[in-house]
Amino acid sequence: MSSLEAFLHPVQAQETKEIIISNRFQQDGKPVPFVIRALSEEENQKIRESCTRKTRNRAGNISSEFNANAFSVKMLIAGTVTPDFNSTELCSAYGTMDPMEVPGRMLLAGEYGRLSDAIAELSGFDDDIEEQAKN
Repeated sequence: MSSLEAFLHPVQAQETKEIIISNRFQQDGKPVPFVIRALSEEENQKIRESCTRKTRNRAGNISSEFNANAFSVKMLIAGTVTPDFNSTELCSAYGTMDPMEVPGRMLLAGEYGRLSDAIAELSGFDDDIEEQAKN
């Protein structure tokens, strides 16, 4: 079997994962997990492009401006299955109709960071491939 087979039939990545990011979100006295999913590079690129604004100056030169804050929020929203930050009910509960504002209003800074980190890790950003190869 050639190594091409490995690229034609990769091991499937874990689609979703439940994580507890805080004890603040409870049901029946137990923390409720967030459900997150891995993001593909295609999704990553689309989000990156949507957060990049190109402008032309008077000399006709084009420059790009990347909005890192918008990118962070969009990645978090895309990578979170539950709760659905796009939900009208959730938006309304946090006093906005803009899903981009919900995570900032809903989560404490540390919770936001834990959720972002978990999505990044599930998406392969924190993989230490050399360590995995040793095991």
